[in-house]
Amino acid sequence: MGDPQSRKNTAVNRLRSQLRKKRESLADQFDFKMFMAFHFKTKTKKPAVFEMAEVVPVMTNNYEESILKGAKDEAYSYESSKELLEKDVVQLHSPRWQSMRKDILGATTEMDFLLWPRNDIDYIECKLFSRWKASQDPHPYKPIKTIFEFTNVDYEKQLIRLLTRKESQGMIINNPSQSMFLFVDRQNLKASKSRAIVFKLSSACLYLPQDQLTHWGAGTMVDIMRQYTDT
Repeated sequence: MGDPQSRKNTAVNRLRSQLRKKRESLADQFDFKMFMAFHFKTKTKKPAVFEMAEVVPVMTNNYEESILKGAKDEAYSYESSKELLEKDVVQLHSPRWQSMRKDILGATTEMDFLLWPRNDIDYIECKLFSRWKASQDPHPYKPIKTIFEFTNVDYEKQLIRLLTRKESQGMIINNPSQSMFLFVDRQNLKASKSRAIVFKLSSACLYLPQDQLTHWGAGTMVDIMRQYTDT
């Protein structure tokens, strides 16, 4: 019969083979929940946490043009972008969110978060949870083990390079592990006697190899996210 892990891997591989014939991805068989937390340098300050309103899985080749354009703009190397495209990777895309603050009504809005210039953010973290669509568990969402983090030092360097770009919307920055891609817009803010350039987050996308879709960690989504929102 084999051990449980071997049986699970066999079942997943069989499902992946069936989905490939139907031109579907394994990610289409899951529901996802994604949260984004902005951790501040002042450790006594609670992180700003947002829940993504929807998480849409997209196969990597659907964004091939954007990935290669990012390499051309030197956001990352051409070699690493080609390596990324050759992987069996799922993109988990989300452009809308709602704040998890208890004193703010949970209205869903488009992403419009100031990333630069500011010096109070330490790093950005995303937490990803998933479940089989057929799951009937009362708390079915489980944490994906993959770590999604993007430090202020890493994204600020890329934003400064984007200052000279002609385009102002949909520019892409990514963390060193290429697991988190952020879409940013450049805006010109006019003051009484000056003009300031700012970058705002407009959309987020996580990259996850399909073989990690069932690499779940311990705990439930409710318990894990309570650590971020409890005062």
